Order: sequence, then C-alpha cells, then structure tokens
Amino acid sequence: MEEFKKRQISFLLQLIGVSVVLFAIHSYLLYHFTQEIQFFFPVWQVYAFHVFITLILYTVINYRFSSGKKDIFNLFMIMTFLKMALSILFLLPLLLSDFESKQPDVFNFFIPYFLYLFFEVFALTRFLQKS
Repeated sequence: MEEFKKRQISFLLQLIGVSVVLFAIHSYLLYHFTQEIQFFFPVWQVYAFHVFITLILYTVINYRFSSGKKDIFNLFMIMTFLKMALSILFLLPLLLSDFESKQPDVFNFFIPYFLYLFFEVFALTRFLQKS
C-alpha cells in the first residue's frame, strides 16, 4: 500500500503541474486570439473536468495494480470508454443548446482531452515498466 501512496502522490503532483502549464497556455492563446468568440463552457470548467476524470482513472488503475492484479489493460480500456461517455455527458448541454458557434467549444474541450489522455497513458506506461 506504500507503493500506491507514493505513486499516487507523484502522479497528483505531476497532474497539477501539467494542468497549470496547459491551463496557462490555453488561457493565453484564448485571450490573445479569440477575444471576440463567446464560449459556452469556461476554460476552468473544462480543465476541472479533465483533472477530476484523469485523477479518478489513474487512482482506480493504481489501486487495482497495487492490490495484486497485474493485468490492467481491460480495466484501462473500460475506464477510457467510461471517460468518453462522461465527456459526451459533459458536452451534452452544449450539443443540445441553441448556441450558435459550437465548434470552438468542442475544440476547446477535445484538445485538452487528448493531451490528458496522452499524459495518462504515459504515466501508466512508466509505472508499469518499473514493475
């Protein structure tokens, strides 16, 4: 259980660092290049969603791995599918609304989505290689 806590704290610190950097870059780009575009979701809500979902996914996989189950590929695939479903639920108010310009919001959501997915895969691969 000590390994679980060590990996979890390390991942949490990395996640916070990556999130702060991505959020700062994203906010900077939006401020300088899209001042005239009105967004449905504020950027902080998008990042809060991604941080929360990424942390939950990593925690479940880390716990399962720490409890002795070394085959986590199926769990990762199920959790990734669940993440996709929750992403659709998150975007559902936008998709069902009469909001004029939905495309910038969708890009605003899915660019960080794929960056966080890459970060998850990188972090999980790194701790699995150490084992």
